[in-house]
Amino acid sequence: MRTAYSVSTVRAAERDLMARLPEGALMQRAAAGLAAACRELLGRVYGSRVVLLVGSGDNGGDALYAGARLARRGAGVVAVLLSPERAHQGGLGALRAAGGRVSDDALRDLARCDLVVDGIVGIGGRGGLRPDAAELARAAWESAPVVAVDLPSGVDADSGEVPGAAVRADATVTFGAYKPGLLIDPARERAGALRLVDIGLTLPGEAEFEALQHADVAELLPRPAAESDKYRRGVVGVVAGSARYPGAAVLAVAGALRGGAGAVRYVGPAADAVLARFPETLVHAGPPHKAGRVQSWVIGPGIGDESDALEDVLASDVPVLVDADGLRFLTPERVRARTAETLLTPHAGEAAALLGRGRDEVEAERLASVRELAARYAATVLLKGSTTLVARESGPVRVNPTGTGWLATAGSGDVLSGVTGSLLAAGLPARDAASVGAYLHGLAARRAAGPEGAPILATEVADHLGAAWRDVTG
Repeated sequence: MRTAYSVSTVRAAERDLMARLPEGALMQRAAAGLAAACRELLGRVYGSRVVLLVGSGDNGGDALYAGARLARRGAGVVAVLLSPERAHQGGLGALRAAGGRVSDDALRDLARCDLVVDGIVGIGGRGGLRPDAAELARAAWESAPVVAVDLPSGVDADSGEVPGAAVRADATVTFGAYKPGLLIDPARERAGALRLVDIGLTLPGEAEFEALQHADVAELLPRPAAESDKYRRGVVGVVAGSARYPGAAVLAVAGALRGGAGAVRYVGPAADAVLARFPETLVHAGPPHKAGRVQSWVIGPGIGDESDALEDVLASDVPVLVDADGLRFLTPERVRARTAETLLTPHAGEAAALLGRGRDEVEAERLASVRELAARYAATVLLKGSTTLVARESGPVRVNPTGTGWLATAGSGDVLSGVTGSLLAAGLPARDAASVGAYLHGLAARRAAGPEGAPILATEVADHLGAAWRDVTG
């Protein structure tokens, strides 16, 4: 599992370690890791040209010491000092001693370099870049590959927000632990490929953020035993679709069946469309509580203005996933009154409506938004988007690493609801069901789009869920 820690946690661990190490040893560890990553990107160090963008803090010191190591291997290293009087003196001395120099024309040096090292602002930075730094960041992006030191300058390390101008990196070398902003958009898309350098930090056992990997998902995936029947595997109740949106029902049922459900009970007006595609579905005219035994409910995709079924489903004593149109009729009080788990799966626009905010605000502050929703509704919340986030009232926020832009297609969220509902029915807690569902959904979309990427349909995502499952389990 890839874990991330807040700035305050990382800072505390750094202080503890520095108290036990010789002065400057921690910075040298970071610089050694940074220099090694730069060497790999350059391929041939001798004769290459490297520009360091150097701010006033330890981040700039890391860049200077790494630059000194590259210079000793024959690279031509030039430092652009954004605050010359506040540059790290030890690092600057080491660079000069190794043959590096301070730039007297930053734009000229950037225009003819092979690699740029972004050491402008560290993890303690707040707000976007100042105009002079922003100009250098733009020039760097246009000239050569950019390596960010710890995180791209100008992004918020704790939230993933990008409040102004910021560096766009091809790779980021981070030290000791991943920072949340490296995993959460909009900052994540500016970080490029990530590399973690172990500098010896002792961190708390429970991280503030988690990103599941294949092994974690494989361990969580429910598998039928020899004595399993459809009820032991889990029966999902799906309330979806309408005369206007029958396809939403078909897609949600597809996700539930492909997601491993033992059976699906469909309740709604699109029974003919569902049976035409999936004759194994159990259909019922409703209301939901008369449809038969289920271990979870999925409600909302394409139901339009039909809200009566929502109250019926929320009154049940099994986990309930509410998506799409169903979210419009929710109140925090009704969700908080439930005894079984509730999982909400909004996209940014739906989350904005639930919070009474603008969509742009939610997209810019994804982490704060998902946390606020989880607290307000006392529920697990899966916030869909370029990075899908899963949050509860307490505990680590989960970040899904498998998303792809090709998922921005009509109906893909309905498939996700079905997949996740099947995992709830199998007995996974809401946070695990949401995390595993999003992970498989993303893998399926990548498979459907192919290695080069191509437009896909939501039905194709559903069709590739079995292959995604096999990818994880081996």
